[in-house]
Amino acid sequence: MLMVLSKVGAVAGFTAPVVAFVCMLSAIVIYPQFSWTNNALSDLGVVSGATQWLFNIGLCAAGGLVLIFAVFGLYGFVGKNRFGQGGSAVFAFASVALILIGIFNESFMPIHYAVSVGFFVLVPLALFILTGSFYLNRQHSTALFTVAIGIIAALPWILQFTLNYAPNVAIPETVSALAVSAWTIALSTKILKTSSTERDYSKPAMVK
Repeated sequence: MLMVLSKVGAVAGFTAPVVAFVCMLSAIVIYPQFSWTNNALSDLGVVSGATQWLFNIGLCAAGGLVLIFAVFGLYGFVGKNRFGQGGSAVFAFASVALILIGIFNESFMPIHYAVSVGFFVLVPLALFILTGSFYLNRQHSTALFTVAIGIIAALPWILQFTLNYAPNVAIPETVSALAVSAWTIALSTKILKTSSTERDYSKPAMVK
């Protein structure tokens, strides 16, 4: 049963970025006025018609899938120590923030701003915490990959607030989201491979 839940979580983690970016890019395609430099991605969530529905529902669906990944996939994979438990919990809170971004669009200020900041702060924080879990488990390559993604996810925001390289935040949002998506897909693939090779010893072996 645990292996089944782990696989479900991994599949959800693999699917979440696909859902998020398909919906987001579809919303951009049908709203050509969108500007990567002058808009925030969340501006799509208040454009009347199909644009707002694609964007907001996409965020909610992706956030729900990430929550399943965090609870059933990630926690089962790294939850054997406090770093793993803490990192999985923070990643789950980030997924809830993503859902809330879709529910409370820019029409619901300051709630929208709070949950948006929460998501982009919680995600790299979760990755930095999970790095400790991978290191303790002697998964050094995964630890290095995780901390690198955490830095890539945080760096666009650090540069934005220090150098102000773009008039608005669509670029840092996208770079950060792409980095986290790559990590989620990589970890989901790793969890699936691990689940496929491990035997469930809770079940008695069949006697021939």
